[in-house]
Amino acid sequence: MSSLPRELSDSLSDSVSDNARDNSIEPIDFDDDSGELTEVSGMSDEEERVLSKNVASDILAGFDKHYRLFRYCAQQAKKLFEDGDWHLIQQLARDRIDFYDERVKEAVDLLRRNYGAPLMAESVWQKVKTRFVTYLVDHKQPELAETFFNSVITKILHRDYYHNRFLFVRPAVSTEYVESDPPSYRCYYPANPESGGLRKTLKRMISDFGLNAEFVDLDRDIRYMAFAARQVIPRPIKIDQDCQIQVLGSLFFRNKGAYIIGKFMNGNLPLPFAIPILRDSTGRLYIDTMLFNVQQIATLFSFTRAYFLVDMETPGAYVQFLRTLLPNKPKAEMYTMLGLHKQGKTLFYRDFLHHLKHSHDNFIVAPGIKGLVMAVFTLPSYPYVFKLIKDKIAPSKEIDCAGVMKKYQLVKEHDRVGRMADTWEYSHVSLPRSRFCQELIDHLVDTCESSLTFEGDMITIKHVYIERRMTPLNIYLHTGTDAEVEHGIIEYGNAIKQLAAANIFPGDMLFKNFGVTRLGRVVFYDYDEIEYMTDCNFRKIPEAPNPEAEMSHEPWYRVEAKDVFPEEFGQFLLGDRRVRKAFLAKHKDLLEYEFWQERKDRIQQGHIEDIFPYSEAVRFTNRFKRARAQ
Repeated sequence: MSSLPRELSDSLSDSVSDNARDNSIEPIDFDDDSGELTEVSGMSDEEERVLSKNVASDILAGFDKHYRLFRYCAQQAKKLFEDGDWHLIQQLARDRIDFYDERVKEAVDLLRRNYGAPLMAESVWQKVKTRFVTYLVDHKQPELAETFFNSVITKILHRDYYHNRFLFVRPAVSTEYVESDPPSYRCYYPANPESGGLRKTLKRMISDFGLNAEFVDLDRDIRYMAFAARQVIPRPIKIDQDCQIQVLGSLFFRNKGAYIIGKFMNGNLPLPFAIPILRDSTGRLYIDTMLFNVQQIATLFSFTRAYFLVDMETPGAYVQFLRTLLPNKPKAEMYTMLGLHKQGKTLFYRDFLHHLKHSHDNFIVAPGIKGLVMAVFTLPSYPYVFKLIKDKIAPSKEIDCAGVMKKYQLVKEHDRVGRMADTWEYSHVSLPRSRFCQELIDHLVDTCESSLTFEGDMITIKHVYIERRMTPLNIYLHTGTDAEVEHGIIEYGNAIKQLAAANIFPGDMLFKNFGVTRLGRVVFYDYDEIEYMTDCNFRKIPEAPNPEAEMSHEPWYRVEAKDVFPEEFGQFLLGDRRVRKAFLAKHKDLLEYEFWQERKDRIQQGHIEDIFPYSEAVRFTNRFKRARAQ
């Protein structure tokens, strides 16, 4: 990581080498070693006031350091994009995930070292919180600082002290009108005579991002953009005098793409758009397409994709802008996709508690085939599932609890290419026992008893993963029409191929380990057997030495732990006639050794494949090629 400053390089190195990650959340989590509050004698009111001021100041300084590093990652992403250094930009995105926990640990160690026993005085912490709020009045990231405060305090105090007096259970500072200087988004007025019209306005909009690379043909791309815009503006086209184009001031970087996010405002008609900018093999840039469809834009921010690198002084303003484009997207998911996953966890949990108060149904065992590794339950009125690692994992899985957690961390840090569900990971979550049906309680006690604590009318879960609820693919295929089965199998094969291109082998490829989203995409969500493609040994089944060996239940060839025989996939995937027909028509190559070995070879040679969150059909090269042909 030689291109990064020493402070960031050291942090990256520490993050990679530190296997003891904090999986806590705010405001619920706590550390088992967190302390009991006491009455510390001998402290005057003035001493407590000074102590609380210093503690609050140190916590905020820890957060400010974290956010400086966070922003630097996004600033560095711009240079890496311009240079086409795709491996380093992926590494940067992975390592950034650990920055938050590193800074929390630093802050906790500093406080314990500097203040010792007086830090555990109960009378101090209310003063600390009050002082901390005063520091956030003009702060540009108050909501993130509050979450950081919660993370620090829950590492110091025992969970018995998690209440409104000491924690930010609800936000104390509004982010609604917090703005940056310069503003978070830029405005352009194509109807203004001085602007020179739509094409010159679009060209100026692109140039204002200051990309330090030459475009292949920017004038051509601008013509394509203007044409695409006119195709979606309702007819008859009438441009108002106050027509605006609003774009967020920073590019959104992820993998091999840089995205402009904005909206076209004409009267009362807001038209959201996203513009992906790519880099060709010669280092020159080009605009690949212009997305206007809300579903296409929502896909950019899907929970099945890696987090963006975005330089934001005021993330609250970015989230507020994005919600005008995608009003149905929860703020928790918005913050998460901007790389602020701890804030996303905080908001998700607040939303979840709010839903519990306004619903009456019970948690139940999740529909579908029960897994060998995880116990899964859901709340029918809430679109998520809750997954606990079982106490006793089936011997056939050859994995333990620590191994499962490691696999989930791998997925969080990896590019999910739209085909793996992201998870929120929580510790010590307390839920009302009255909301659990008896069947579920019996099931959890039978499979995950060590993860449960029954405390009065609450059940506390030691460790849980929360994911978006999807229709299990096996159920979708069993109940679907012929057309739905064909669609499901095509999507299933595409998912596996895209995962393979991203260096991911699912391991257990049974249909029950995949889900179908509300938009009809097939997504992988069972990670206990996941492996890197480069760690797998793909093999052909050797020819049997004699007919007796071929008829034997035991293989006549040696099989090692990481050996994979693609010819065997059909035995457990293609029993259903409709499934077999669709699979062999579209994805027969998945049963061939050559497909898998070729993908592995490309990865080992350093290739990063082009996998973008929109279809080939909407790319300008394809759209205008068809138009010319017609």
